[in-house]
Amino acid sequence: MTLKLNDIAPDFIQDSTEGKLHFHDWIDGHWVVFFSHPKDFTPVCTTELGAVARLKPEFDKRGVKVLGLSVDPADQHSKWAKDIEETQGTAPNFPMIADTDLSVSKLYGMLPADTQGSSDGRTPANNATVRNVFIIGPDKQIKLILVYPMTTGRNFNEILRVIDSMQLTAKHKVATPADWNQGEDVIITGAVSDDEAKEKFPGYVTLKPYLRTTKQPA
Repeated sequence: MTLKLNDIAPDFIQDSTEGKLHFHDWIDGHWVVFFSHPKDFTPVCTTELGAVARLKPEFDKRGVKVLGLSVDPADQHSKWAKDIEETQGTAPNFPMIADTDLSVSKLYGMLPADTQGSSDGRTPANNATVRNVFIIGPDKQIKLILVYPMTTGRNFNEILRVIDSMQLTAKHKVATPADWNQGEDVIITGAVSDDEAKEKFPGYVTLKPYLRTTKQPA
C-alpha cells in the first residue's frame, strides 16, 4: 500500500503498552502524531522517545495525541522505557504499539506487504524503513508523512511547528511561508478574492498579485 496525503489513515487493532488499541476509536476527534521505530533498545530511537515524552505537555496543549510503534512485544517496550527514563530523564508517557506480527508496519507501507514472519529474529537493519512520522487530522486523514534514516534523529520541535501551521490553516484561508513560526505573518490563499481579503484581513500587504501577506489570525 502506498499512502498519500488526504488518504484515510488505515485502521487497526493491535497490542500496546496500554492494552489493545483500536486506532480509529482511539483518535476520537483529535490530531495525532504516529511515529515508528525499527526495534527496541536502539540508540537514536531512545533519544527520540525521551524527547517526545518531554514535549508531551506541548502536544497536549494543542490537543494532539501521540502514539509510538516499535516492532517488538509490549513487555520489551516496558523494559526499554526504564532505559529511556534513566538516560533521557523521562520515560514514554504515551502508548507504544507492539507490532510483533508486523501487520501495522505493512499496513502503513513501512515494510513490504509480502514480508514474512514476525518481529522475532529481525534486526534494526531488516526494519530500517520503519522510521516514519504520520500526522493525522481529526477527520482521520493523513496530513503529513515523513521518513527518516536510522542515523538521523527526528526534530520534534519541527513537528510541533508543522502542527501549529496545520491547525491554523485548517481554520483560516491562509498558508504559512518558509520557516514560519507561531505569531509571524502568513499568506492569504488564492481562494480569497481581494475584496474578501479587505474584509477578512484589513491592512494586508500585496507583494505580488499571487503573494499577499497578513498578520496571523487570532
